[in-house]
Amino acid sequence: MIDMKALVLEKVGKLSIREIPIRDEMGPADVRIAVRSVGICGSDVHYYRHGAIGPFVVREPMVLGHEASGVVLDVGSNVEGLAAGDRVCMEPGVPDLASRPSRLGMYNLDPSVRFWATPPIHGVLRPTVVHPAAFTFKLPEGVGLGEGALVEPLAIGMHAATRAALKPGDVCVVLGAGTIGMVTILSALAGGASRVVAVDLKQPKLDIAAAFGAVTPVNLEREDPLEVVREVTGGWGADCVFEASGSAGAAESLFDLVAPGGKVVYIGMPAEGTVPLDIVAAQAKEARIETIFRYANMYPRALNLLGSGKIDLKPLITDTYPFEEGIEAFEYAADPKPTSVKVQIELA
Repeated sequence: MIDMKALVLEKVGKLSIREIPIRDEMGPADVRIAVRSVGICGSDVHYYRHGAIGPFVVREPMVLGHEASGVVLDVGSNVEGLAAGDRVCMEPGVPDLASRPSRLGMYNLDPSVRFWATPPIHGVLRPTVVHPAAFTFKLPEGVGLGEGALVEPLAIGMHAATRAALKPGDVCVVLGAGTIGMVTILSALAGGASRVVAVDLKQPKLDIAAAFGAVTPVNLEREDPLEVVREVTGGWGADCVFEASGSAGAAESLFDLVAPGGKVVYIGMPAEGTVPLDIVAAQAKEARIETIFRYANMYPRALNLLGSGKIDLKPLITDTYPFEEGIEAFEYAADPKPTSVKVQIELA
């Protein structure tokens, strides 16, 4: 154990930047990384405000942050393909590779996964972290460390688009234009969607989405998404509807928007854990329902798209704070301006 200066959630509503003991032992398959950029996720904010997400309860001080990138400082004796000085991003969930979900390729569903900033596991708002090389990925040339820290949410959008089995030319709807909605729009476009209808209440976010190209923004305060979808599709409906807002109310209208034989993918998690489901409306269209939980095997694909220029995450980084102002960053992220998408903290 060594003491590190970290951003610590002490209890509900109370953060501090202080020294805290952290395990720092490195094995032969591990790498030690200097953390450089960390995004503030909605889950971080939720722990800050409420102290729990479902069964995961913060019972003792915990370092926050799991969307991260950095620079390799040292590598274990068995590590190949990574070296000191490499710029990397890190997949924050480390499963038991011998578990049944992992052996079936669904390691995101391993109940014993150790995920940064999920109690009781410390996050990475601290100077260094030791991480398995198998879950550490070199950033392509031209991809910055801020973008590298956004690969984690991008992997969620990629996982959703993959589960939707999109085909070239599909028309999609994405409900919610927060960070997850944005990366889902980008993933759908990269996956072959010819048009994405983006739905939100905040016009500045819709303006950012519209700049991606092939995106029709819909402001719920002024327009009816169903009418827009009918206009875009000639009355047929969307091939796929992604629910990325986490709003139980938004989930009620999904099957009105989807085409016969289309798909609905639930990404957002409502605070109550339940949403209304009109099963008859779904059956009448033989709509397929998919759900996702985090992601699996998405980092290499996401990085390939970033490296090729097919996806550009830079417009999503709207607010950046130095580590010394990390508490202010969380206070802002808990009540951001409509123009904000992703708040990041830079450690160097």
